[in-house]
Amino acid sequence: MQTVQTKVAVAYGDGIGPEIMNATLRILEAAGANLNTTPVQIGQQVYETGNTAGIAPDTWHILQETGVLLKAPVTTPQGGGYKSLNVTLRKSLSLFANVRPVRTYQPYIDSPVDNMDVVIIRENEEDLYAGIEHRQTTDVEQCLKLITRPGCERIIRYAFEYARVHGRNKVTCMSKDNIMKQTDGLFHQVFREIGAHYPEIEQEHQIIDIGTARLARFPERYDVVVLPNLYGDIISDVAAEIAGSVGLCGSANVGPNCAMFEAIHGSAPDIAGQDIANPSGLINAAVMMLQHLGQADTARKIHHAWLATIEAGIHTIDTYRAGSSLQKVGTQAFADAVIARLGSSPTQLSGLSEDQSVVSPILIPEYQRPSTRKQLLGVDLFIDWGGNSPKEIGDNLRDLAPSGLKLKMITNRGVKVYPAGQDETFCTDHWRCRFVAQDSLIHPIENIYMPIEASSIIALMDRLT
Repeated sequence: MQTVQTKVAVAYGDGIGPEIMNATLRILEAAGANLNTTPVQIGQQVYETGNTAGIAPDTWHILQETGVLLKAPVTTPQGGGYKSLNVTLRKSLSLFANVRPVRTYQPYIDSPVDNMDVVIIRENEEDLYAGIEHRQTTDVEQCLKLITRPGCERIIRYAFEYARVHGRNKVTCMSKDNIMKQTDGLFHQVFREIGAHYPEIEQEHQIIDIGTARLARFPERYDVVVLPNLYGDIISDVAAEIAGSVGLCGSANVGPNCAMFEAIHGSAPDIAGQDIANPSGLINAAVMMLQHLGQADTARKIHHAWLATIEAGIHTIDTYRAGSSLQKVGTQAFADAVIARLGSSPTQLSGLSEDQSVVSPILIPEYQRPSTRKQLLGVDLFIDWGGNSPKEIGDNLRDLAPSGLKLKMITNRGVKVYPAGQDETFCTDHWRCRFVAQDSLIHPIENIYMPIEASSIIALMDRLT
């Protein structure tokens, strides 16, 4: 009896996307993957029709029906133009976990390190990738960094569950909570809270800058690394390039109802159409997709054939090294070499074992929002003013405050400039002015503040207007 094929949406992408997707699909077909693929159009061609989302409405319906997307890279305009389609897909489909395994393939692929085998688990929906930006004043552009408790809980619990399911022994959290004490501080705090439920797993936290440096220098110290969105994007590319090439690595974007699988690199339009792109990242993404779909045997077959090709010294231009590689091949020839080795096993490099091929689904409980008591203790007003004297704006605002409110302080670019600022501090035209109750601190030992009324804010803004 023929098994019903699994429906999968396939996006050919931009730049080198169609080339590496064709190579990957040929391997999947030759390996006997039980798939029914449906092409969908996303990316540059859709943008050029005037669709600013980069994805057509009927594509959304296909993605919701299949629940699985194998996606080649798409072009994201730099410094302007359309929003990133990758970000749109991840947020719209609630693909909150980005899983990026990175390992070395010494001595077949050159790397400055010998023993990297790390999984980067990146939060996928918020942080600076929320994409909330404003022009505030003539001088100042603002980007909002959003870190939420439910976002932290989901990704950190996923990281610990991933470690448990895959037999990994350590989870490292990286943040910059020595500077961003509330946003990154929340990420670190939730890591401690969730980690308490996994006492069998070794846990540590590192500041992102030194953590990145240590991962590059001592990769054997790391196993699973969980990070907020931007840090995860950067460190996974750093790790991949150190391991041999960013072109080697695939990734899974996982949510409660949908999953997207892709290479971690971009669309590389500068080499498009030349048949030199490395399809390995998308091939490895397809292996992860097959594991997700429960087609473990096919996943293992492709992964072993890919490793056997690497061992045979058949490499694309990005990993070819004279003296160690034996043959430099193009995109399609590399796919042909993998197909020729289907059914073979690597002799030195470790492939997926039967246990590793079978992936148990990771279920994350729904977020339960705690009840909280909230008080309105003050207000920050942002004022666009082209002067450069903190004393001038501060004295005027102090005198204009309505009854019951007082000006507590003014900051400029995050630095306190009034009262008692430093004359040397450079000020732009973006002033944050904090007003609180006239007698705000009523119990300095217990840190209790006097609340204000919302009507006081309206009165303040009316007077300043």
